[in-house]
Amino acid sequence: MFTGIIENTGCITEVIINGANKSFWIESPISAELKIDQSVNHNGVCLTVEAINGNRHQVTAIKETLKKTNLESWKNGDMINLERSLQLNSRIDGHLVQGHVDTTAICLKKIQQQGSWEYTFSYKKKFAPLIIEKGSVCVNGISLTAFKVTQKKFTVAIIPYTYGHTNLQNLNEGDEVNIEFDLVGKYIIRVKN
Repeated sequence: MFTGIIENTGCITEVIINGANKSFWIESPISAELKIDQSVNHNGVCLTVEAINGNRHQVTAIKETLKKTNLESWKNGDMINLERSLQLNSRIDGHLVQGHVDTTAICLKKIQQQGSWEYTFSYKKKFAPLIIEKGSVCVNGISLTAFKVTQKKFTVAIIPYTYGHTNLQNLNEGDEVNIEFDLVGKYIIRVKN
């Protein structure tokens, strides 16, 4: 379980294809502190640390993960948002995030607003019941508040700190992001049905 508050970013230094799976070596300031078998959120995807070598760690995405996320397009040099799992004795500054991506979305618009930024994303209409105006949404692992929500689009506003400390600074129109909708909303809809 995570909070969607990005702890640090890392850089992909190596991509290894092994059958239908892809492994990634990621260099980051927290890699040396990680432990084998630890769950870490990578751009919104919960992945297990398999190996550590100095300031790099390795994770693997299987076919199902590659199909539902944007990990298939990850390449050397890409910046990745990282968050270690939630500790039960700390504040939840974002919202409850599982690291289980529901779908991907495409960045339609990136607008600078005199020191802040607005991003508009399009997503598949079938997910519309899972997002509400002023509700929580996780974009590339970042806990954000959605507004201007429609059946196929939503917008988020980004403060300078988040922009400077996540990979949103590299996100452009046409880019694909990982989306996890609010956990509580998903359970409410499940109970209603």
